[in-house]
Amino acid sequence: TRSGLWKRMKPRKSEEPLPGRVAALLLVLCVSGKRAETARYSVPEEAERGSFVANIAKDLGLTGEELLARQSRVVPEGEKQYLQLNQHTGDLVVREQMDREELCGQSEPCLVRFEVLLESPLQSFRAEVRLTDINDHAPVFLNREIVLTIPESAMSGTRFLLERAHDPDVGNNSLQHYSISSNEYFHVYTQRRNDGGRYAELVLDRALDREQQAEVLFIITAVDGGNPPRSGTALIRVVVLDTNDNSPVFTQTLYKISVMENSSEDTIVVAVSASDLDEGTNGEILYSIFQNSEEDLQTFKINPETGQIRLKKPLDYEEKKSYEIDVQATDGGGLSTHCKVEVQVKDVNDNAPEVIITSLTSTLSEAAPPDTVVALFNVRDRDSGDNGRTSCELTGEQPFRITLLAADAYALVTSETLDREQVEEYNVTVRARDEGSPALSASKTLLVRLLDVNDNAPTFTQAIYTMAMSENEPAGRSLGRLSATDPDAGENARVRYSVVPPPTGTLAAASFVSVDAESGTVRTLRPLDYEKVPAFEVTVSAADGGSPPLSAQAVLRIVVRDENDNAPVLLHPGPDSSAAGELVPRWAPSGYLVAKVVAVDADAGQNAWLNYELAKATEPGLFRVGLHSGEVRTARAVTERDAARQRLIVLVRDRGRPPRSATATLAVALVDDFSDAFHQLGHDPAGGQQPQVAEEEMLTTYLIASLCCVSSLFLLSVLVLTANTLCKARVRAELPPPSPSCYADGDFASDGVGMGSTGTLSPAYRYEMCLTSGSGRSEFQFVRPILP
Repeated sequence: TRSGLWKRMKPRKSEEPLPGRVAALLLVLCVSGKRAETARYSVPEEAERGSFVANIAKDLGLTGEELLARQSRVVPEGEKQYLQLNQHTGDLVVREQMDREELCGQSEPCLVRFEVLLESPLQSFRAEVRLTDINDHAPVFLNREIVLTIPESAMSGTRFLLERAHDPDVGNNSLQHYSISSNEYFHVYTQRRNDGGRYAELVLDRALDREQQAEVLFIITAVDGGNPPRSGTALIRVVVLDTNDNSPVFTQTLYKISVMENSSEDTIVVAVSASDLDEGTNGEILYSIFQNSEEDLQTFKINPETGQIRLKKPLDYEEKKSYEIDVQATDGGGLSTHCKVEVQVKDVNDNAPEVIITSLTSTLSEAAPPDTVVALFNVRDRDSGDNGRTSCELTGEQPFRITLLAADAYALVTSETLDREQVEEYNVTVRARDEGSPALSASKTLLVRLLDVNDNAPTFTQAIYTMAMSENEPAGRSLGRLSATDPDAGENARVRYSVVPPPTGTLAAASFVSVDAESGTVRTLRPLDYEKVPAFEVTVSAADGGSPPLSAQAVLRIVVRDENDNAPVLLHPGPDSSAAGELVPRWAPSGYLVAKVVAVDADAGQNAWLNYELAKATEPGLFRVGLHSGEVRTARAVTERDAARQRLIVLVRDRGRPPRSATATLAVALVDDFSDAFHQLGHDPAGGQQPQVAEEEMLTTYLIASLCCVSSLFLLSVLVLTANTLCKARVRAELPPPSPSCYADGDFASDGVGMGSTGTLSPAYRYEMCLTSGSGRSEFQFVRPILP
């Protein structure tokens, strides 16, 4: 590694190599805070655009491809970019011409500082280019004609201070010596000032005689040391005065003064004083600032009568630290003398620190780990000493900290993990403070926005959503809306809804409803039957648009509301029979249980609550029906006047809106005894087309039977008794199992209606009624009721 070397280069195009270029010191600058020495180069001022300065890639030990891949760039210290880096070749070339005098004035050396930034990993290299002076300015006198008044009594060897020429170049290119054109009275000496500037003194070779020559004219030439040299000229006109015996004399030949840089305009710097032994006009003294630069004349002024030197404008320590002023005292006779005033400018803490951002990452991923570099910046204070020493800090509590990289170079890095959902952006304020008294500070606010990372899954507002739908509701009806939120942003926060497919072999409840992917609206896919599906549950999912996506699940419970879509169904009497036959004895009292109508309704709630009522009857006042039990009972005692055959229509109606109903038809036979039961049950009272004919046939039968009984009572009694005995014996031997027309306990149970204590027909009124096969119309058996 090589360092501390200046490189003198000739301006040329970037593609030309530079012989003899000295490599600079470049140490790797890591964000961990390691310091790097400054690489130094040089280039002549006014070098053309594209002039080669150095090969950064070679000095860094990198190839052009690596420079390009790591996005290398040049960051200037100031606002203007004078240099640029060719990322393909690694050449550092001149971007804009640089005038050393404009950038640095008389200061030497004149340095252009910059940094080379590399990424992946982030590295910074400090470097500076020294602008070497070229002789592009000739010496210039402020006045094209210099007038000197010299008394004729002046002695040989007397010296006269001349106005000096100004040359903004430095070093050998600055003003080197003066010369005058040939004359018989004077020659010139070149003197050197403390600041390195040169001035001329005119020396009298022989006494002047005003009477012989009142004026002496000659040319003074100021020559610099450039190659080729440049020069400037002025005309000196010497006016010979009559004799003035005494010249003014200053009380001090050198005045040393210190002035604070914050002194206001018109502040008194110093008061010079001179005296003259002559009298009259020859003793009157006038003061003036003599042969100073234009800058000095713009900064100071002198009272010609009192000799007070005042400020014409405030001083700035950072621009110039000292001044040398030549003051001339001239009496009325034209004699003059000179003194020097040295003004030292004292630094005042009048410059606040400057925070200069060299690199800034304005957007940062919220997943960035701690110690991620956010910005690189420098702090500069133009003051000196303690006034120029600075420190940096962050204001407020934020997840960032400052790391020192090198002298006055810092990095802003993260100090902890970030969360965009808590804070989307940060206004990071970097405050720089100097050590002056009072201390000055400056702040720079950096806006750092966090980029979202998909680190949050959607969240449902409810773990279980319950919605209701009516049975038989058509497809496409909206049941409600699911809602899930995601605190992320952009696509990471875009929630899409879906139904999770159920496991194989389970109820395909997912085919009953659908969920809109964007809005979360739940809609029906098909009508449902409450009696088959009273309720069901599906699992719904909410997934965001991140990569990979995150999701959450919730339970969607759908309750089907029952509608009155089922009419009551009759269990007894059966719906397929036109009429059910019942026998009621003529002696039945009021409240006698005739039959019980049993019905069920597949609906639920009040849609399944059933009411029974007598819709129609042959004799409406003879029977009544229990409103809730469906029991048909006699409303009064049966009389002989009541018709032997009664037809009852019982209406069974539910309580739905609108209600649904069914009817049961009962055929009731009123009998004195049960010997004629089979005959009456064999004819449907509702099926005969001519009821009167049937009654006449029955009456004829009774008359014939009565006549036979009266005629042959004895014979018939014997025959009947014998026939009855034989018939019963034969029937009992040949009687098959009970036929389906036999109503027993088990028959009702087999129809799905329990006949026990929980059934709809009380066991206290159950009957067993059977007809023996083959008995015809001659025999009917009535079995007693089964009592509890």
